Amino acid sequence: MKTTRHNEANQRSVTHDNLSHTDIENRKQAETLLAGENRLLEMLATGCTLSEILDALCRLIEDIASGSLCGIVLVDPISNRLKHGAAPSLPLSYNESIHGRPVNLYSGPCAMAAYLKEQVIAADVASDTRWDTYEWRALAMAHGLKACWSTPILSSDEKVLGTFAIYSREPGRPTAQHQHLIGQITHLATVAIEQKYGEEKLRQSEKELRQLIDAVPQHIFVLGPDGSCLYTNQVAREYHGLSPNDPQEDHLAKFVHPDDREVVLSERQRLLLNGAPYELEARLLGKDGQYRWFLIRVSPSRDEQGHIIRWYGTRTEIEDRKRAEEKLRQDERELRRITDAIDQRIAVHGPDGRILYVNRAMREYSGLGVEDVMADDFRARLVHPDDLERSRDERQHGLERGTPFELELRARRKDGQHRWFLIRYNPLRDEAGRIIRWYSTGTDIDERKRDEERIQKENLALREEIDHSSMFEEIVGSSEVIRKVLTQVTKVAPSDSTVLVLGETGTGKELIARAIHKRSKRASRAFITVNCAAIPASLIASELFGHEKGAFTGALQRRLGRFELADGGTIFLDEIGDLPAETQIGLLRVLQEREIERVGGSQSISVDVRVLAATNRDLKAAMAAGTFRQDLFYRLNVFPIQVPSLRERVDDIPLLVTYLIERYAKKAGKKIRNIQEETLELFQAYDWPGNIRELQNVIQRAIVLCDSEIFSVDETWLKPEGHRLSGSVVPLGATLAEHEKEIIEAALADCGGQVSGPTGAAAKLGLPRQTLESKITTLGINKNRFKTRQADYAR
Repeated sequence: MKTTRHNEANQRSVTHDNLSHTDIENRKQAETLLAGENRLLEMLATGCTLSEILDALCRLIEDIASGSLCGIVLVDPISNRLKHGAAPSLPLSYNESIHGRPVNLYSGPCAMAAYLKEQVIAADVASDTRWDTYEWRALAMAHGLKACWSTPILSSDEKVLGTFAIYSREPGRPTAQHQHLIGQITHLATVAIEQKYGEEKLRQSEKELRQLIDAVPQHIFVLGPDGSCLYTNQVAREYHGLSPNDPQEDHLAKFVHPDDREVVLSERQRLLLNGAPYELEARLLGKDGQYRWFLIRVSPSRDEQGHIIRWYGTRTEIEDRKRAEEKLRQDERELRRITDAIDQRIAVHGPDGRILYVNRAMREYSGLGVEDVMADDFRARLVHPDDLERSRDERQHGLERGTPFELELRARRKDGQHRWFLIRYNPLRDEAGRIIRWYSTGTDIDERKRDEERIQKENLALREEIDHSSMFEEIVGSSEVIRKVLTQVTKVAPSDSTVLVLGETGTGKELIARAIHKRSKRASRAFITVNCAAIPASLIASELFGHEKGAFTGALQRRLGRFELADGGTIFLDEIGDLPAETQIGLLRVLQEREIERVGGSQSISVDVRVLAATNRDLKAAMAAGTFRQDLFYRLNVFPIQVPSLRERVDDIPLLVTYLIERYAKKAGKKIRNIQEETLELFQAYDWPGNIRELQNVIQRAIVLCDSEIFSVDETWLKPEGHRLSGSVVPLGATLAEHEKEIIEAALADCGGQVSGPTGAAAKLGLPRQTLESKITTLGINKNRFKTRQADYAR
């Protein structure tokens, strides 16, 4: 019993010792691998060759796996064949026989592993016949290699870089510990191979780039992050007389002109620290001993983290330009002396428009010194705030075009006042056509601008006055009802809507229609008026729509109708309620389809006409009676305007009376200074069945008969509604005709029976001669009897 327990204790002790030994071995192995990895990174950083690094990896595994022989073969990506990488302990003859074998299934375990991209195990070379084709088995056995474990080395994008193989003098398979080592080593090998390949590719690219840069006919150089010179191309070296074998050095410090060295080098250092692209101008020594001006441009190249890894620069000879600039400076000094003697404001600008100089007249006007003129805020201090942005934009566009241009702006005088100036810009070009200067002159145009502004304001006021007068010609009044009508006119005029003007006879419906037309977009086109009641029913269709030749008896030629004459403009159909039924159909077609058809014709003609209509009739009653089409009414009644009668706007009568007295008195050559109060009261009390037309006739008659400067009328002419109803009822038409006859006879008496001419009755009454002749005939007036009286009086 005691013996058994003793044996178990010994066994546990042995097991514990074995585990402790294994842990120690694993730890040592891990430490060795870590040290090897650090060594690898150090070798990469110090620029060791790939062969040296791979050789160190093989020795690392040979030290850990005692008795093993390690080798790394690489795959040539172009020929797809194996090439020697490292094998410090393998026989040289074996390594040479492996080199150049194709990557396939038959050239040995390394070629197979590279081909399959997977590990290939040859546990017993003596019995493994897979590679007899290329006699690898015989080769391996001849060198005493009895086992081979080959693992592919893959890049980060799964391309085969090579294989890592462990050889043994005894048959066997890899343990888990071996596989762990293999995984570590292939990873490290991948890192080393990829970096070295990348460096080689970069070196090759740099070599090709240098060859290309050397062929460029311009000075090119490369600097390190700190500004140290890494490379200069052949053109730059030849300029300084340097050979390719001369060391790369700071050419700027070595060859810059002594007078420029301190300023140029300190400025370059400041710009390098700033980390942004920069430009410098410097004189550099050539191999002929001459200094020439160069423009040096340098830009940084950064890595993914934004750190500067290179500075790339070019040098361009600008000797000719600098000489031209020096000559230009000399010319400008002379020019400044000349321009300072000129009283006009003159400025000199660079190609970008930056001010370089202003003459004495400009400085004295603005009160600004030379430093103020050169400052960035010069324009903001000089130009009126309201003109600053506009003039800046106009100026920039002019500079971009590169041709002479001008602009107007207000410039601040030293006393704080702003005056208008016309600024003219002209470019100066060099022999190559490049703009090297802009010259601008400022001409004081303040008086002209003030005159223009005054005239503009006067014109604006005049236009408003004319527009107001034209819009509401003879529409006099300020009562609420008339203001409402005028508001409706203002709103509907800009549209193209059909308008129906309603109101009693004499209320001024045509004036409303004309006001709508004059405020519309058709104001510049025709305004055609048609009195539907004045045209015989048999001719109204021909009048409106025109007729073809031979359409009816007397139609000797084709005639355009009123709608065609009004095309593009406005037609006003007065007394629309008197339109015959058959003509209503044609009008409806115009409103619906914008087309007409001439009488006697068959062709449809498109017309663009705005229709305004007016009537004193009750169209709804006419529809009920069947004399007016319902569909036509709704087409016309899009925007109805009800014109108030004069009795509805009694408050406007004083204004109307004053306006009409002035109008007719002026025409009659009489001066009326006052209006009899009783007359005004009588006007306001009267019912005015004839509305404004009746008021016009009464005032015109009174002016003709008036012998004093006080306007008055015979109260018997006007009776209030109550008085007129108490007597016999006289037809309205007869009353108006009688009044009109009296007025015309009075005018003929004053003019000795003369109708036409500047002293005739037509001019006195403000009527066309033909109209007055027609009225004389209609009213049965014998104008000859007035001539006789005038002749007798003359005798």
